[in-house]
Amino acid sequence: MNPFLNKLQPYPFERLRALLAGITPSPEHSALALSIGEPRHPTPALIRDALVANLDGLSTYPATAGGPALRESIAAWLQRRYGLRRVDPAAEVLPVNGSREALFAFAQAVIDPGGAARVVCPNPFYQIYEGAALLAGAEPFFVEQSPETGFRCDWAAVPDAVWADTRLLYACSPGNPTGAVMSLDDWQLLFELSDRHGFAIAADECYSEIHFEEAAPPLGALQAAQALGRTDWRRLVVFSSLSKRSNAPGLRSGFVAGDASILERFLLYRTYHGSAMSPAIQAASIAAWGDEAHVVENRVLYRQKFDAVTPRLARVLDTARPEAGFYIWARVPGGDDQAFSRDLYAQYNVLVLPGSFLARDQYGRNPGRGFVRIALVDSLASCIEAADRIERFLSS
Repeated sequence: MNPFLNKLQPYPFERLRALLAGITPSPEHSALALSIGEPRHPTPALIRDALVANLDGLSTYPATAGGPALRESIAAWLQRRYGLRRVDPAAEVLPVNGSREALFAFAQAVIDPGGAARVVCPNPFYQIYEGAALLAGAEPFFVEQSPETGFRCDWAAVPDAVWADTRLLYACSPGNPTGAVMSLDDWQLLFELSDRHGFAIAADECYSEIHFEEAAPPLGALQAAQALGRTDWRRLVVFSSLSKRSNAPGLRSGFVAGDASILERFLLYRTYHGSAMSPAIQAASIAAWGDEAHVVENRVLYRQKFDAVTPRLARVLDTARPEAGFYIWARVPGGDDQAFSRDLYAQYNVLVLPGSFLARDQYGRNPGRGFVRIALVDSLASCIEAADRIERFLSS
């Protein structure tokens, strides 16, 4: 067996199941699960209809690179969404079976297994970054996100010795779990560091379309690069998905876009990896990327939930509405996020995720400890009910 498998830690939801093992929650309360970031708004009819109408595509082998129509629809969306002057659909876009799969595979393709290699990523973080690094034979280095930095990564604090060995950096904006959005200055620093040390940047943007101001969507990595005169996207690849944007997590459809030279090699890797997208899924994806009305409606639903829930939780937790995304990142009284999550489940049948499960100890500190992640993915009524139960739990 691959010895690197021994380095993998249990996934956060496995740890949550172990934490709650043997507990029978209060029978007086129905179950409310706000622990996992699974969108539960209905998948738009236009996506379902396109999928059903193209089931004949199941009879053919798909190309790993995807069809020209899908690549063109993604390139057109990128240009509309970020005001990009030009995205080459043939060389700078590659469809993938969800951003999770691609974020993992990217490290396997980018990292040279010979010699010392580091992968830099946020802390707390999406655990795929760590697993991808370890199974590629690299060592992760975690950059803390804390209240003191507005939950942004202090990239300048990373030691030069770490940068010297860095082959890949994962950036997540809007962030999971904090909802923080990287600024143009943040991106400029990362690009300068990438130029100096030669590492690739994997920009995870799967929460980019869940935001609260229609006139001010989050800045994207390609958009930042263009603003800074970097229109060749050198050493930069962005990852996006229809899971959150279009409420289609089961579709497993997303894309990578950016540096053509990197994508050429990544496509070669994926040709052997066997990860081509079904023609039926491609047709549904074209319909999704071509329509913005359902995305606007989706944001309205999330905005309603945050407007209703955040004031309730802020009365008993140290929290505020994030810049983007659908998570509330809240500091719990007493600082014991695991005890908070366990007791809330036992007494009020509400599931939230301990923040320490989403982070790693570095320099003797876990930046997720004392926080919980609350996913506002359920209905408005359910989210309000969960917030009311949390308020009663803490008030008692």
